Amino acid sequence: MFAEPPVNPDSGASSKESHAEPLVEIRDLCFRRGDQLIFADLNLDLPCGLVTAVMGPSGSGKTTLLKLITGQLKPDAGSIRVAGEEITRLDQQGLFRLRRRMGMLFQSSALLTDLSVFDNVAYPLREHTRLSPSLIRKLVLLKLEAVGLRGAWSLMPSELSGGMARRVALARAIALDPMMILYDEPFTGQDPISMGMLMALIRKLNDAARLTSILVSHDVQETLRIADWIYLIAEGRVLAQGTPAALTRDPSPWVRQFLDGLPDGPVHFHYPAPPLAKDLLGWG
Repeated sequence: MFAEPPVNPDSGASSKESHAEPLVEIRDLCFRRGDQLIFADLNLDLPCGLVTAVMGPSGSGKTTLLKLITGQLKPDAGSIRVAGEEITRLDQQGLFRLRRRMGMLFQSSALLTDLSVFDNVAYPLREHTRLSPSLIRKLVLLKLEAVGLRGAWSLMPSELSGGMARRVALARAIALDPMMILYDEPFTGQDPISMGMLMALIRKLNDAARLTSILVSHDVQETLRIADWIYLIAEGRVLAQGTPAALTRDPSPWVRQFLDGLPDGPVHFHYPAPPLAKDLLGWG
């Protein structure tokens, strides 16, 4: 149904990214959960019109970063600007206004289980616009057509496969024609066919609708195939960034461990603990 997702070439890629105006600018971001430091002076530029991926080990704060960008969480320090607006200074009304320009694809899809596919996609249109029912119907069918599921409009979420549910959620995310879409682990739990469809959709929707896509994932190969620019984060900061082709050549031990899936390296296999003999026998 979909063409194979493009692999980003190295030629000319770095020039393209370096000249793209950032839609999201993050400067000196600090955030803690209790005593745990999640981000320490984090700096990111997420360019307009591109697919930018934020990758890192589990627990490195990737989903937390999306919540900070959308104003669901407040940083302890630093600046987050989205489309020129400082998120940390917006009141509730300002946040709601800005969020209407953002689409979100949740890891769980987050479909409303008591509503049909059609009504799930129609929900943001009914909530945030005064469009006529006939126009809403046409828009919903167009969004479902874009994700290949126009024929499933009458189904309930319980009747969908995991891949279909993720695509319905994507149709809902683009219902209001947002300026950007945030993807929270979109490939988790997907079979190879569904994953290929999602990869193609993310790339095609970004380019056809001139969106800005922010993709949070730890699925290495899938992300390398569709991203224009990648940030690797861990220990509260950016450890590496660049085009997919550049990162695959990066000799850094941390980059190599993450991209190659090595069991030990800068991220240790063993969680810090006292010597085994001390725990088992009380020695030392």
